[in-house]
Amino acid sequence: MAEKETLEEIQEAPRKVKKSVRIAQRKEEIRERKEQMAGKRGAVKASLNNVPTSPRKMRLVADLVRGQKVDRALNILRFDSKVGSEYIEKLLLSAISNWANENEDRKIEDANLYIKEIFVDGGRMLKRLRPAPQGRGHRIRKRSNHITIVIDSLNPADADNTTSDNDNTENEN
Repeated sequence: MAEKETLEEIQEAPRKVKKSVRIAQRKEEIRERKEQMAGKRGAVKASLNNVPTSPRKMRLVADLVRGQKVDRALNILRFDSKVGSEYIEKLLLSAISNWANENEDRKIEDANLYIKEIFVDGGRMLKRLRPAPQGRGHRIRKRSNHITIVIDSLNPADADNTTSDNDNTENEN
C-alpha cells in the first residue's frame, strides 16, 4: 500500500520545467500583477508605435509635458512647432478618451488629470545607402520610435469611502 501512495505522489509531483519556460511564466506573472496594480490606481495607458521621427527629437517634446496637468500639456503641445508635438498631442487625447471609457462615472474636469509617465523608446530603423565620394556608400539610418503615455488623476476616486463614512456617522447619531 505504501508503494501505491508513493507512485501516486510521484505521478502528481510537478515535472521539472525548463528555465526558459520558468522565466516566461515569471514575466507573465509580473505583467499581470502590474496590470492589476494599474487598474487599482486608476492610471490609464496609451501607446503609439512606429512614429517616423527619431527618438532623440521626440524625447525633447516628451520632456516638455512630463508631469504636467493634461490641459496645460495640451496647450504646450498645440503651440509647439516641433513635428513630434502633433503625435504626442494625438496620443494624449487618446489617453484621455481611454480614461473616460474606464471611469464613466467621473467627469474629466473634476478628475484633475496629469501625465504620470511618458517615455519614448527606439523603434524600427530603416537602413539605406547614399552614394558618397570615391565610390563609397554612406549608411543612412531612418529612425522611428514608440511613445507611451500614462495618465492618472490627482483626485483619487473615494466616492465609495465617503458614502460608507457618511453611513457610519448617521448610525452613530
